[in-house]
Amino acid sequence: MKLELNHDEMCRTIEVVGDVHHSPPAVAAGEECADDLFIPPLNFAMVDNGIFRSGFPESNNFSFLQTLGLRSIICLCPEPYPEANIEFLKSNGIKLFQFGIEGHKEPFINIPEDTIREALKVVLDVRNHPILIHCKRGKHRTGCLVGCLRKLQRWCLSSVFDEYQRFAAAKARVADQRFMEMFDVSSLKHLPMPF
Repeated sequence: MKLELNHDEMCRTIEVVGDVHHSPPAVAAGEECADDLFIPPLNFAMVDNGIFRSGFPESNNFSFLQTLGLRSIICLCPEPYPEANIEFLKSNGIKLFQFGIEGHKEPFINIPEDTIREALKVVLDVRNHPILIHCKRGKHRTGCLVGCLRKLQRWCLSSVFDEYQRFAAAKARVADQRFMEMFDVSSLKHLPMPF
């Protein structure tokens, strides 16, 4: 395993070195494994082809995540990635991009625009697909990143906010919605869009 810290320490990257097969595990027709329960992480959903979102994956979610054939994971939490999760990444050849955004509550929320911009560059790079974006609960930080992606996809703001609120529910934050509304996507429009 190789740990890279980029020069501005905005993103920590863990890359697995070696040849790993990225196909989902094969199950013969009619074969059922009671031991292999496929439990998605909290707030799991497909964002677009090859792009998924969720809360923080736990060990009981690993067999489900294997079926996605992930190449990369974006973690938006600043805490060190748990050892069990790192072992899962290593054994499945999944690259981790960690953008440590603090999980603040209103009114002192400060979402770093540069960090969201760098995370979007990772999401837009099809070489990282299939990719999972997650934070602790898959609501606020993940919702902001996905909302900014939706702006790049030219979604209207009301649809961006509707999707954000579907995941954040009663915990929706006005400051998150303000951030998504004010986020300037113009500096990312030169990047190839996979959709």
